[in-house]
Amino acid sequence: MPTLEWIGKDKVINHHQEVPFRVLERRYSYDEAGQHDEDNGSENMIIRGDNLEALKALLPRYEGRVKCIYIDPPYNTGNEGWVYNDNVNDPRIKKWLGEVVGKEGEDLTRHDKWLCMMYPRLKLLQKLLSEDGFIFISIDVFEYANLKCIMDEIFGISNFRNCIAVRRGIKNVQAQFDEVQALSLGHEYIYLYSKNPQAKLPKLTKNFEIEKAGKWDTFWRGTDRPTMRYEIFGNKPESGQWRWELGRATKAIKNYELYLAEYAESMSIDDFYIDHLMATNEKLDFVRKNENGVIQYFVPPQTGKLLSDNWMDILLSGNFASFDTEKNVLLIERIINWITTTNDIILDSFAGSGTTAHAVLNMNKADGGHRKFILVEMMDYANSITAERVKRVIQGYGEGKKAVEGTGGSFSFYDLGEPLLIGECLNESVGTEKIREYIWFMETKAPYAHVAGENPYYLGTCNNTGYYFYYNPEQVTVLDYQFLSTVTEKSGSTVIYADRCSIGTDKLVQMGIVFKKIPRDISRL
Repeated sequence: MPTLEWIGKDKVINHHQEVPFRVLERRYSYDEAGQHDEDNGSENMIIRGDNLEALKALLPRYEGRVKCIYIDPPYNTGNEGWVYNDNVNDPRIKKWLGEVVGKEGEDLTRHDKWLCMMYPRLKLLQKLLSEDGFIFISIDVFEYANLKCIMDEIFGISNFRNCIAVRRGIKNVQAQFDEVQALSLGHEYIYLYSKNPQAKLPKLTKNFEIEKAGKWDTFWRGTDRPTMRYEIFGNKPESGQWRWELGRATKAIKNYELYLAEYAESMSIDDFYIDHLMATNEKLDFVRKNENGVIQYFVPPQTGKLLSDNWMDILLSGNFASFDTEKNVLLIERIINWITTTNDIILDSFAGSGTTAHAVLNMNKADGGHRKFILVEMMDYANSITAERVKRVIQGYGEGKKAVEGTGGSFSFYDLGEPLLIGECLNESVGTEKIREYIWFMETKAPYAHVAGENPYYLGTCNNTGYYFYYNPEQVTVLDYQFLSTVTEKSGSTVIYADRCSIGTDKLVQMGIVFKKIPRDISRL
């Protein structure tokens, strides 16, 4: 498979592994009762901080669990002021990634910097996505081709599903000129990739405002296929063709005869079609000869139409928060309604004004779902704009005829905290429980839930292996026979972390125990 090369790629291709693991510090929680310091237990999160470090911080709890990711990264138009310092070692990359992107012009370093910024973030997003999950990325012509290349490399070309076109508003400033440099941009793109090539996309339809009733239409078509000209009801066309081949047409005639004989007096053909479809998941065909001698086929009732990758029926931009790059909440609702079920997790790591959370709350209110959102925004407005919008949606907004009822719901607001490891040592200031969660994830790759056991150092059991983190920041811990006497949870084997061990290796093997030294044997994420 062809790959894209750019200056600095060798410095960022594995950079996600070098990003320090930071804990998340909850600042406040919010729900219908308002804002408070107490933790309301909400699984909805708004995180303020660099999304590269925030995505790393989410791994212990969310790796492989996110069903739908939508991101709207900087388009790199040359008019933006995005700054992402990725702390790579090469001084040139430090300089490029630490500067505001250059203005318009074929400044190749601008594209290098954008690719260096995006690559490690996409690597972490790929890890967070579930096996049946999908990622949507908004982009326009400036980095359209580059993004496709790195997405193929990170997610695999077999996971490319669609490039969706979405309508953007057109300013008619060109009307005053007789000659122009280029046509106005009438649409942007959304790349759609899956985590797994076997993941199936649900059928995507757009509901009609008014349901279309079934109708009868002519069974003859003007296209000329002699093999599709045969006799039914004593008629055989001399030109053109019938709509379906003989076998399907014959079955459709019998279906209509059955309807007339057994059901016509008790229900309409629309109701008969829908009842049969609901009971058997089979779409019946009907063909008849009407009172005027015209041979017709039945067009079934429709509640919506199938959509393609052409989404020009919906406008890309939103206007709720008057945010420069705000996306239309209807666009995100379409994605969420299409891809997720009522308990899935939706992630947006370039959250901006918070449109994704708005869409999730709307969808939950509409269908009674319990979808969870995770937003990440590095700018200071994460609280003043992003979180503030979500608060308004929860409580309701607008006045008079424009008043919109609140959706209800809740979230907690987080900042990126301290790194869990400082050099080779544990950072004791982050708290023991966060260290326990990290150890559990590194051992099991499973979400952590506190387990109450007789031994306070017990983490839990996974795949018939029990895990203990014998750690006390106030004193040295020793794995000895006295400690083993407190290990009462039953499992096939046991992994015990401690500062030291006074039991011989052979005896540990005999007892099915693996000793891991703190901090030497703690794996780095």
